[in-house]
Amino acid sequence: MPRFCANLSMLFTEVDFLERFDAAAKAGFAGVEYLFPYDVEAEAIKARLEANGLEQVLFNLPAGDWAKGERGIACHPDRVQEFREGVDKAIAYARVLGNRQVNCLAGIRPQGHDCASVEKTFVDYLRYAADKLEAAGIRLVMA
Repeated sequence: MPRFCANLSMLFTEVDFLERFDAAAKAGFAGVEYLFPYDVEAEAIKARLEANGLEQVLFNLPAGDWAKGERGIACHPDRVQEFREGVDKAIAYARVLGNRQVNCLAGIRPQGHDCASVEKTFVDYLRYAADKLEAAGIRLVMA
Protein backbone atom coordinates (compact mmCIF):
# COMPACT_ATOMS: atom_id res chain seq x y z
CA MET A 1 0.00 0.00 0.00
CA PRO A 2 1.55 3.35 -0.98
CA ARG A 3 2.21 5.92 1.70
CA PHE A 4 2.08 9.59 0.81
CA CYS A 5 3.43 12.55 2.70
CA ALA A 6 2.30 16.14 2.40
CA ASN A 7 4.69 18.48 0.61
CA LEU A 8 4.24 21.60 2.71
CA SER A 9 5.90 23.79 0.08
CA MET A 10 3.05 22.96 -2.29
CA LEU A 11 0.07 22.17 -0.04
CA PHE A 12 -1.85 24.33 2.43
CA THR A 13 -0.19 27.51 1.13
CA GLU A 14 -3.13 29.58 2.35
CA VAL A 15 -1.62 29.40 5.86
CA ASP A 16 1.82 30.21 7.24
CA PHE A 17 4.49 27.52 7.02
CA LEU A 18 4.30 26.33 10.63
CA GLU A 19 0.50 26.15 10.46
CA ARG A 20 0.78 23.76 7.50
CA PHE A 21 1.87 21.00 9.88
CA ASP A 22 -1.48 21.29 11.66
CA ALA A 23 -3.31 21.25 8.31
CA ALA A 24 -1.40 18.18 7.13
CA ALA A 25 -2.25 16.26 10.28
CA LYS A 26 -5.91 17.28 10.06
CA ALA A 27 -5.96 16.07 6.44
CA GLY A 28 -4.76 12.65 7.58
CA PHE A 29 -1.10 12.74 6.57
CA ALA A 30 1.42 10.95 8.78
CA GLY A 31 4.53 12.46 7.20
CA VAL A 32 5.67 15.73 5.67
CA GLU A 33 8.31 17.04 3.32
CA TYR A 34 9.10 20.49 1.92
CA LEU A 35 11.75 22.16 -0.16
CA PHE A 36 13.80 23.87 2.54
CA PRO A 37 13.52 24.27 6.33
CA TYR A 38 16.34 26.77 6.74
CA ASP A 39 14.30 29.97 7.19
CA VAL A 40 12.71 28.53 10.36
CA GLU A 41 14.46 27.38 13.52
CA ALA A 42 14.72 23.59 13.60
CA GLU A 43 13.31 23.47 17.13
CA ALA A 44 10.15 25.32 16.03
CA ILE A 45 9.61 22.80 13.25
CA LYS A 46 10.28 19.91 15.62
CA ALA A 47 7.65 21.25 18.02
CA ARG A 48 5.05 21.25 15.22
CA LEU A 49 6.01 17.74 14.14
CA GLU A 50 5.66 16.44 17.69
CA ALA A 51 2.44 18.34 18.41
CA ASN A 52 0.84 16.77 15.34
CA GLY A 53 2.38 13.30 15.51
CA LEU A 54 4.04 13.80 12.12
CA GLU A 55 7.18 12.24 10.69
CA GLN A 56 9.69 14.47 8.92
CA VAL A 57 10.37 12.52 5.72
CA LEU A 58 12.52 14.70 3.47
CA PHE A 59 13.88 18.14 2.64
CA ASN A 60 16.51 19.41 0.21
CA LEU A 61 20.08 20.47 0.74
CA PRO A 62 20.44 24.25 0.48
CA ALA A 63 20.11 25.14 -3.19
CA GLY A 64 21.51 28.63 -3.61
CA ASP A 65 19.27 31.65 -4.13
CA TRP A 66 15.87 30.17 -5.02
CA ALA A 67 14.28 33.61 -5.45
CA LYS A 68 16.84 34.46 -8.13
CA GLY A 69 16.17 31.25 -10.05
CA GLU A 70 18.88 28.99 -8.71
CA ARG A 71 17.76 25.39 -8.46
CA GLY A 72 20.70 23.81 -6.72
CA ILE A 73 24.45 24.38 -6.63
CA ALA A 74 25.74 20.81 -6.85
CA CYS A 75 27.01 21.36 -10.40
CA HIS A 76 28.69 24.73 -9.75
CA PRO A 77 32.50 24.34 -9.74
CA ASP A 78 33.04 27.69 -8.01
CA ARG A 79 30.81 26.99 -4.99
CA VAL A 80 32.56 24.14 -3.19
CA GLN A 81 32.59 25.78 0.23
CA GLU A 82 28.97 26.86 0.01
CA PHE A 83 27.92 23.34 -0.96
CA ARG A 84 29.89 21.77 1.90
CA GLU A 85 28.47 24.22 4.42
CA GLY A 86 25.01 23.38 3.09
CA VAL A 87 25.60 19.68 3.72
CA ASP A 88 26.57 20.46 7.31
CA LYS A 89 23.50 22.65 7.74
CA ALA A 90 21.23 19.91 6.38
CA ILE A 91 22.75 17.37 8.75
CA ALA A 92 22.18 19.70 11.70
CA TYR A 93 18.51 20.15 10.75
CA ALA A 94 18.00 16.44 10.06
CA ARG A 95 19.41 15.54 13.46
CA VAL A 96 16.88 17.79 15.18
CA LEU A 97 13.94 16.86 12.93
CA GLY A 98 14.66 13.14 12.76
CA ASN A 99 14.52 12.63 9.02
CA ARG A 100 16.74 9.95 7.58
CA GLN A 101 16.99 11.23 4.02
CA VAL A 102 17.92 14.47 2.27
CA ASN A 103 17.55 15.35 -1.41
CA CYS A 104 20.21 17.07 -3.51
CA LEU A 105 19.19 19.37 -6.36
CA ALA A 106 21.78 19.39 -9.15
CA GLY A 107 21.18 22.92 -10.31
CA ILE A 108 21.38 24.59 -13.70
CA ARG A 109 24.69 24.44 -15.58
CA PRO A 110 26.48 27.72 -14.90
CA GLN A 111 27.49 29.84 -17.87
CA GLY A 112 31.12 29.57 -18.83
CA HIS A 113 31.51 25.96 -17.75
CA ASP A 114 31.53 23.03 -20.16
CA CYS A 115 29.47 19.91 -19.58
CA ALA A 116 32.50 17.80 -18.63
CA SER A 117 33.60 20.12 -15.81
CA VAL A 118 30.04 20.46 -14.54
CA GLU A 119 29.56 16.67 -14.57
CA LYS A 120 32.83 16.13 -12.68
CA THR A 121 31.83 18.75 -10.13
CA PHE A 122 28.43 17.16 -9.67
CA VAL A 123 29.92 13.70 -9.10
CA ASP A 124 32.52 15.09 -6.68
CA TYR A 125 29.88 16.99 -4.70
CA LEU A 126 27.59 13.97 -4.56
CA ARG A 127 30.41 11.79 -3.26
CA TYR A 128 31.21 14.35 -0.60
CA ALA A 129 27.57 14.70 0.44
CA ALA A 130 26.93 10.95 0.40
CA ASP A 131 29.93 10.28 2.66
CA LYS A 132 29.05 13.03 5.14
CA LEU A 133 25.37 12.12 5.22
CA GLU A 134 26.06 8.39 5.56
CA ALA A 135 28.32 9.08 8.54
CA ALA A 136 25.36 10.89 10.12
CA GLY A 137 22.95 8.04 9.35
CA ILE A 138 21.17 9.99 6.61
CA ARG A 139 20.55 8.78 3.07
CA LEU A 140 21.24 11.04 0.08
CA VAL A 141 18.48 10.85 -2.51
CA MET A 142 18.12 12.32 -5.96
CA ALA A 143 14.58 13.07 -7.03
